[in-house]
Amino acid sequence: MYDEQQGSDRGAGGVPGPLSGFTVGVTAARRAGELGALLRRRGAAVVHGPALRIVPLGDDGELRSVTRELAERGPDLVVASTAVGFRGWVEAAHGWGLGAELLARLGEAELLARGPKVKGAIRAQGLTEAWSPVSESMSEVLGRLLDQGVEGRRVAVLLHGEPLPGFVESLRAAGGEVVPVPVYRWMPPQDIGPVDRLLDAVLTRGLDALTFTSAPAAASLLSRAGDRGLRADVVAALRHDVLPVCVGPVTALPLQAEGVETVQPERFRLAPLVQVLCQELPGRARTLPVAGHRMEIRGHAVLVDGVLRPVPPAGMSLLRSLARRPGWVVARAELLRALPGAGRDEHAVETAMARLRTALGAPRLIQTVVKRGYRLALDPVADSKYADA
Repeated sequence: MYDEQQGSDRGAGGVPGPLSGFTVGVTAARRAGELGALLRRRGAAVVHGPALRIVPLGDDGELRSVTRELAERGPDLVVASTAVGFRGWVEAAHGWGLGAELLARLGEAELLARGPKVKGAIRAQGLTEAWSPVSESMSEVLGRLLDQGVEGRRVAVLLHGEPLPGFVESLRAAGGEVVPVPVYRWMPPQDIGPVDRLLDAVLTRGLDALTFTSAPAAASLLSRAGDRGLRADVVAALRHDVLPVCVGPVTALPLQAEGVETVQPERFRLAPLVQVLCQELPGRARTLPVAGHRMEIRGHAVLVDGVLRPVPPAGMSLLRSLARRPGWVVARAELLRALPGAGRDEHAVETAMARLRTALGAPRLIQTVVKRGYRLALDPVADSKYADA
């Protein structure tokens, strides 16, 4: 479901949140509510358009077939990469009447857990993991398997929707019998409207950032853009204007294949992803000393001396035009071209400018230059760190 919600303008102590004035898109299907809440708590406006949907495990015929196969002939090794996927798999197996047999087979196998959450899920079923990497990295898991040797051994690998580049292929090349276990399978969303509106927001630069928590979501978004004949335009927006933020390097692969550079947290979790946004977006905001005030231009609002001032879209278009050449006069004709749908009526500039001044709460920030246009009243001797920001 498409969702657009404004975050809280203020954080602790009445200070605007680090994401106040910014709009962030969310492509996730699973845990979208949690991510959206984290973003709104820090002040962001959130636009949600799930780029895919998850096939319920209990309805997944492919997973059921694999589960029956493993219950009849168990694996020697099990690579568990996702806690939610592991729990859901066992629950689905019980629903199919295969739970006891599956757990018995898993108890005879060597269990490798990608991280602490997966270890917890394994132990909750009365099982014990043989090993888990400190790095929580699948590349470290692969290295261990290849070092100890997998030739002639049956290896069950839980696939949770992420492509694991070279993982399965490397095990097979080393002589292992690999059984992929699709604990998540994703398909395009049934209602394509929300993701289309999310793409439209990317194209109009109505988003400051777009978040991805899985590679399939990134691939699905690009695929839908291609279906609409907009792939090149969406890629251009993500390269230059809308900040793409991925939960980890595997998630970023479909975007990197298009030449899109992404930002990623050091730890592949939702909270660090939000923290990266809290650092990146304010750092990209334009800060200027104007008429004795400190002005910080954010996505859909302006901080004037630390006070958040929401600005209408037309006003933001004018302000960005003025801020490209702070202190210089910008002609009315040029400002008119910055107003979407304004036509040739220069009176539209005056109307939008009046509303902008009201929104900023300090009319002297923008000066009228008679018969020429408008200018930001840049302070020529202000602290250079603002002038160069």
